[in-house]
Amino acid sequence: MIARIAENAFKKISRSVPKFRGDLRAHELGLVRRTASTLVRPPSSDDAELVSLFDQPQTGQKASPLFVTGIFQHPQLTTPAAFSALADSTLVRAQLLTERILRARESRSELFKVIKNLDRLSDLLCGVIDLAELLRNAHPDAQWVDCATESYEKLCEFMNVLNTHVGLYEVLHTVLHDPEIVKSLSREALQTALIFWHDFEKSAIKLPPEQRERFVSLSSEILSVGHEFVTEASAPRPPVKIKPSELEGLKDQGMGARLQRQAFFTQKDLLVYPGSHQAYMIMRAAPDEEPRRKVYMAGHTSNAEQIDRLERLLNARAQLSRLVGWNSYAGMTLSDKMAKTPENVNHFLGTFLDRTTLVASKALHTLSLRKQAHLKSANLPIIQAWDRDYYCPPEPPAPPVPLPPLSLGRVFMGLSRLFKHLYGITLRPVDVAFSEVWHSDVHKLEVVDEDRGVVGWIYADLFARSGKSRGAAHYTVRCSRRTDDDDEAGDLQVPGTDEFVGPSIEFEAIKRHRLRGEHGEFQLPLVVLLCDFVPPSAARGPTILEWYEVQTLFHEMGHAMHSMIGRTEYHNVAGTRCATDFVELPSILMEHFLNSPKVLSLFDTDGSSIINQTGNHHEDPCRYIDSHNHILLSLLDQAYHSPSVLEPGFDSTTALASLYNTRGLIPHAPGTSFQTQFGHLFGYGATYYSYHFDRAIASHVWRKIFSTDPLNRELGEKYKQEVLKYGGGRDPWLMLSTLLDAPELEVGDAEAMREVGRWRMEDGVVPERH
Repeated sequence: MIARIAENAFKKISRSVPKFRGDLRAHELGLVRRTASTLVRPPSSDDAELVSLFDQPQTGQKASPLFVTGIFQHPQLTTPAAFSALADSTLVRAQLLTERILRARESRSELFKVIKNLDRLSDLLCGVIDLAELLRNAHPDAQWVDCATESYEKLCEFMNVLNTHVGLYEVLHTVLHDPEIVKSLSREALQTALIFWHDFEKSAIKLPPEQRERFVSLSSEILSVGHEFVTEASAPRPPVKIKPSELEGLKDQGMGARLQRQAFFTQKDLLVYPGSHQAYMIMRAAPDEEPRRKVYMAGHTSNAEQIDRLERLLNARAQLSRLVGWNSYAGMTLSDKMAKTPENVNHFLGTFLDRTTLVASKALHTLSLRKQAHLKSANLPIIQAWDRDYYCPPEPPAPPVPLPPLSLGRVFMGLSRLFKHLYGITLRPVDVAFSEVWHSDVHKLEVVDEDRGVVGWIYADLFARSGKSRGAAHYTVRCSRRTDDDDEAGDLQVPGTDEFVGPSIEFEAIKRHRLRGEHGEFQLPLVVLLCDFVPPSAARGPTILEWYEVQTLFHEMGHAMHSMIGRTEYHNVAGTRCATDFVELPSILMEHFLNSPKVLSLFDTDGSSIINQTGNHHEDPCRYIDSHNHILLSLLDQAYHSPSVLEPGFDSTTALASLYNTRGLIPHAPGTSFQTQFGHLFGYGATYYSYHFDRAIASHVWRKIFSTDPLNRELGEKYKQEVLKYGGGRDPWLMLSTLLDAPELEVGDAEAMREVGRWRMEDGVVPERH
């Protein structure tokens, strides 16, 4: 039912703040020529309140303690014990609803309600599981964290039982093989039914009991080993010894000079830890190749236990996929994605790699010339892995035109004004009630549609604090779905259970709302944004964002608006509940809007000076090398989830070396085994290509639809109506073909994948951001 819930949860908490991203090409920035376009609307009073809310330091709770409620205005959720009671209550109701579905074949009318009730069952559990996931990662109180973790594990365990429940599968089989029922289903309902069907099919549902037990055992092993693998992927590596003589001539006059003085006075080897500031400095500033080689080798070497852990994970996945009838884990995973097959993924990556190789090779030649000049060599030297940062130091991202310092409040004002232009939607600050949030830093925003009123809520927990997870994440705590046709009256009633089901019924009732101008009652979406920005203070003033932080915020708000606009009748296809290789499109597209001076002018009340700025386009050739390397990582991901994993003598390091030595630009360094630090292999196993894929689509949509007039309401409405509103309830290829007026994409075959690969080069290669 939500078989991937554990891995999806890990994706949220493991996303790190991007450090470097590249510039887009001049034609993408809208700086080459200007055409007549939409006028910029002035800011509203709500926009001014956004600036005040985020930029003026707050102390203490922002609402009177006389108005008391619980987490997200659920009155009963005021204590950890109450949350545990909610989880127990939800479990009882889920068991009763499961029994109702199992009895559906006893009544013709009940069979017509099976898809709705399966979706209700999924929403019932996810509503508490997703909230628990947020609380255990954001709440500062250890008791809340413990209760949330216990509730999460308890409900996930029941969900895993449902995923392999033969009775539920048989009822769904009856429904999907009844022509009258299938004909009665809306397109969205049928898509929801097929999601359930595919999840059951992937969960060994057709196998005998003994093999189903084997499936459960392998699934548990994958989860356990996977968490160990990710933990070790970011674990510190042992230090390396650097001789004082190897630090002569450091280009860095700050930390480099201090290290030199330390080496001079102690006359001892320095211990440098991979990943430390000292290590980064040496990689960028040491003229002598040897210390750079040492640091690189130390940072990319693994022990036997780390390699064995990864290979056990890959082997277990391969066995699991064979158990349920697939040739490979990639084949099983991609069957319900846009790519459909590993072959199609390799068509896309192959096309993209071939085209990227042309420009990346030129960039590598530039590095070779720099190295030749540095070494005063007669021959053109080979660029090694530890040369890249020295001969082409990474540069931090920068806006396309000069901008004044951007405060957090002004960026939110710009976001609200952008959404107003595109979708007729604004962000409106509202006070939070006492105990409605888990920390006084958390701000609440209503998402207001000009026609329908409030359509959802965003809670922004944006400032760093002790114990809080680092990085940025978008949590969908509550999905959209229609609720007035739930037929709760038909749910089973068991004498003596009223006391147990009460907390769950109360929890669900709070979520329901009627929208202005629409029929029916809906559960409205609620999302939480987590970031770790520097908080404002009376001494420092407002939070001033670095450019990469502005990009991060736009990215995460792209996810948030997808959740708000993707308001569907079924929970399982709402908002961001869509294919893995499509879900990043709205968030990456939001980043492209930052390349328009007209959009940047929304950060100021009078942005005319920004609109008239001329961009100083700078293209760092070395970034093409980085893009090429990220494609190789996607190919490595496919290789690691191919049938070869089960072949005798499979060796993950050999596979890595072979790929880089045959298709890479920089040779693999013998003795290194970087794959154990490739943490995305767990959360994005067989789908790492999605980053490239969605970036290609987003770049093309930006160029074809928005680049010349990024504030045009008609274009925004088209994107909203053709893509965002469907969530996962429509085939992504069909959405794209309609949006781009490209009927050749509708089939979504190998040629369509190649076409997207060609877009990636035509629209400009930019480095990946993860």
